[in-house]
Amino acid sequence: MRTTPVQSAVFPAVFAGSDLIACAETGTGKTAAFLLPIMQRLLATPSTGVIRVLVLAPTRELAVQIEDDFTGFSYHTTLTGVAVYGGVDGDIQARALRACPDVVVATPGRLLDHMSCGIVDFSKVEVLVLDEADRMLDMGFWPDVRKIVGSLPPERQTLLFSATTSSDVVKLAEQVMRQPRFIQIGRAGGPATTISHVAHVMPSGEKVEWLTKFLRRSHDTALIFVRTKRSADRLATSLASRGIRCAALHADRTQKDRMAAVEGFRSGRHTALVATDIAARGLDIDGIAHVINYDMPHSADSYVHRVGRTGRAEAAGMAITLVAPDELRTLQSIEQSIAIRIERPDTAENSSR
Repeated sequence: MRTTPVQSAVFPAVFAGSDLIACAETGTGKTAAFLLPIMQRLLATPSTGVIRVLVLAPTRELAVQIEDDFTGFSYHTTLTGVAVYGGVDGDIQARALRACPDVVVATPGRLLDHMSCGIVDFSKVEVLVLDEADRMLDMGFWPDVRKIVGSLPPERQTLLFSATTSSDVVKLAEQVMRQPRFIQIGRAGGPATTISHVAHVMPSGEKVEWLTKFLRRSHDTALIFVRTKRSADRLATSLASRGIRCAALHADRTQKDRMAAVEGFRSGRHTALVATDIAARGLDIDGIAHVINYDMPHSADSYVHRVGRTGRAEAAGMAITLVAPDELRTLQSIEQSIAIRIERPDTAENSSR
């Protein structure tokens, strides 16, 4: 098996039992980077009847994807695992937790619900993984994370993974870790170098028409970001009325609808997926050709996370941002923060309108 750079860097640290903060671009194989050495450790020292590994993730989609990877990797082993997240039958999850699987993958809120019922025993946990820790901080989950960590044995290994590592993340991480090693793969805080960046400047009222024409010309997939749940529904409906096969993804949709939207996009039934930032966090779909910022991201970190859904695993990708003239200053601030140049091929044409 050919390892990716993040896997080559992380494997030795996990095998050594070190606490670890790893910062790497999305799509670089970080899930396998922590799952494979953890599973080798579990198989080397078999133990039954206790939960040995806890993985915390910020979203349902990411928790499901981690569980899927674990299931694939553990297919020919005796290892067991369960994913715990909101929007589905809690009784089924409770029964699975009472059976004490080797690995639990969970979102913080739903896991705390089960813990409050006294059905989870974390007294034998050997490894804690905090995946997409920067997103958990942004989404306000850190108090929940601290409560969960308080129920774990102090003598454990803690692994933290993040696409961006701000001083706030490091400060909070050090409260739950012991002399962690730090690994940085790729450019700190920046998007993958395989992504091309383009901005098209236009009045806000022209964005739908521009996007429709672009999607009709393109035969590739496009993940489209908007700011609000209402905007996601409105844009998806507008595009569908113009013959674009698309779906909306946001937090107010049921878990069944969210999974159907993601699977429809992954399978090619939908060529476009309109999503809010929170809904798309942790979205792991290979082969997304274009990420389109229909609404401007609110920060450089948000831009990095959005565009990181393309250009994965060293593949080429394109990030397109639709910018109203009064948003150009925000675009320039993002460029300066992450030290990239976002090409503006039609700035002069649009600014003269």
